Amino acid sequence: MLQRLLGLFRGKRVAAPVELRGRPSIRREKVYAADSGYVYQYTYEGYCATTRDGEEGRDFVFGCTSDRASRFGIVVFAPDESFLAWERDAGRDLTAVEHYAIVKMRLFEIFDESEHISEDLVEVLTAEQVERQIETLDL
Repeated sequence: MLQRLLGLFRGKRVAAPVELRGRPSIRREKVYAADSGYVYQYTYEGYCATTRDGEEGRDFVFGCTSDRASRFGIVVFAPDESFLAWERDAGRDLTAVEHYAIVKMRLFEIFDESEHISEDLVEVLTAEQVERQIETLDL
C-alpha cells in the first residue's frame, strides 16, 4: 500500500490508487523554510486508516519538493495509541483537526531535523512527540 501511495508523487503508474480521505478539494501548495536552510514546498494529500507492525492508526500523506524538479512523499503514521495517554489524562478526545495539527507540526520537525530530504520517507509519531506538540499548540 505504501508503494502505491508514494508512487503517486513520482508520477508512476500504480495498480490501484489508495483512497485518501480528508483530501482538500483544492490542494494548496504551502512553503516551509526549515532550520536546515532548505525551503520545502508541500501539499496535504489526505489520510487513510492503516495498520503498521500490529498498531492501528492513520497515515497522513504529504507530497513534497525542495527544488520543484523532483517530488517525494512523506507519510506520518499516527498510531491511535500515541494519542490515547494524553486523551485519558485530559479526559477528552482530540478532534480530527487537532490530530492534523499535531501531525503537521511533526512534519515541520522532520524538515527542520533533516539535512536534505530528497526521497520518500515514513515517520512514526510517538506518544512523546504527541505530548510535545500538544504543549507547543497549547491544546
